[in-house]
Amino acid sequence: MSRKILVLGAGKSTSYLLDYFLEKSTEENLHLTIGDLNPKNIPEHISNHRNCEVVALDIFDDTARKDLVSKAAIVVSMLPPRLHIEVAKDCIAFDKHLVTASYVSDAIMELDLEAKQKGLVFMNEIGLDPGIDHMSAMEVLDRIREKGGKMLLFESFTGGLVAPESDNNLWNYKFTWNPRNVVVAGQGGTAKFIQEGTYKYIPYHKLFRRTEFLDVENYGRFEAYANRDSLKYRDAYGLTDVLTLYRGTMRRIGFSKAWNMFVQLGMTDDSYVIENSKGMSYRDFTNLFLPYSPTDSVELKLRHYLKIEQDDIMWGKLIELHIFDKNKTISQDKGTPAQILQEILEASWTLESDEKDMIVMYHKFGYELNGEKKQIDANMVVLGESQTHTAMAKTVGLPVAMATLNILNGKITTPGVQIPINKEVYKPILTELKSYNIHFKEYQVPYLGYNPDSILS
Repeated sequence: MSRKILVLGAGKSTSYLLDYFLEKSTEENLHLTIGDLNPKNIPEHISNHRNCEVVALDIFDDTARKDLVSKAAIVVSMLPPRLHIEVAKDCIAFDKHLVTASYVSDAIMELDLEAKQKGLVFMNEIGLDPGIDHMSAMEVLDRIREKGGKMLLFESFTGGLVAPESDNNLWNYKFTWNPRNVVVAGQGGTAKFIQEGTYKYIPYHKLFRRTEFLDVENYGRFEAYANRDSLKYRDAYGLTDVLTLYRGTMRRIGFSKAWNMFVQLGMTDDSYVIENSKGMSYRDFTNLFLPYSPTDSVELKLRHYLKIEQDDIMWGKLIELHIFDKNKTISQDKGTPAQILQEILEASWTLESDEKDMIVMYHKFGYELNGEKKQIDANMVVLGESQTHTAMAKTVGLPVAMATLNILNGKITTPGVQIPINKEVYKPILTELKSYNIHFKEYQVPYLGYNPDSILS
């Protein structure tokens, strides 16, 4: 049997993934082929490894791509999500298994029947979020159900943040992943979730003012705002009757209130372009969103507009980003407000070479067992090691790598398009992740639901 693994795309999230394959390559008899548009960016310890071959690949070159897929036993696509579908079709054509960390798209889902007929595993959503969140949640949900418990509440939160030692700005935040996703977070639909049996909706302009607080031992307090659609996994998780179902994004306390300033100004809008943006100063960009005044400064107008006192911490946060600087200028032509805001933020929020990131995940499980209401809270903290070996790359890449090897070794055999919610998938991977110090701490806490008075009275 061929032991060739093809990895397509070797971007920021692949450092641990590639290391894992090569560390196991001799004992597992693996040969790794990496197809990437910029092979020169791949570190020498990987490209020079005797069990590795690096190929310059334009993913739109059908002939070259198909040739690589046809020679592999299994394909790992770390490409941007929109590009997975062509790879998936190749995998169907050449009878190859496929692994991605991305959400299952409608187009990929349409290949489910063919994958099943050919006995192919198409594993998706096997990164961090989605990925570790699915596996860690299902492990506890299955355990509760096996005891005869009935689920009442499930909440899940994830944050890609900066490690405490590198947390040195007033926002307590830096970009540790795709900045674009941070700037447009929450757009494109109202946040939907269920609270105590009632459907709840938060429109975008209110999203960052409805937060929940979470305490993590040794790491302090965090806040979370709602993800766009918490109901997406209700069926997959077997939570159709649950009273509360909520998924959110974690930040340090105060981030959401401050971010809401950009939302209210209109700076996160991605629906139109600013014609003369190239060369515009940060100050002039800020002024675009403020009323005209023949006398008041940009600073004064913004303070009045957002009702910020001069000694408010919010003011310091804005000053720190240089948005009133008339000497700093925008490089992109015809950028949307969101794209320009991203450029301004990247100038302040990019991790320096000696700085580290942090991943935090937090689950709440409320359930009834033998007529008694109980709750388990579980959280995980992972700290990055360096600018390349980040906590994000670790928590995304390792589950992908482990799933790939388990499929190759016949430990994961259920065919079809799937996410990692079955025991044959999550059990060995969660066990192996512990050896990389990726694990959850569980706490028994009182079940309060959302009506503490009725429980405690």
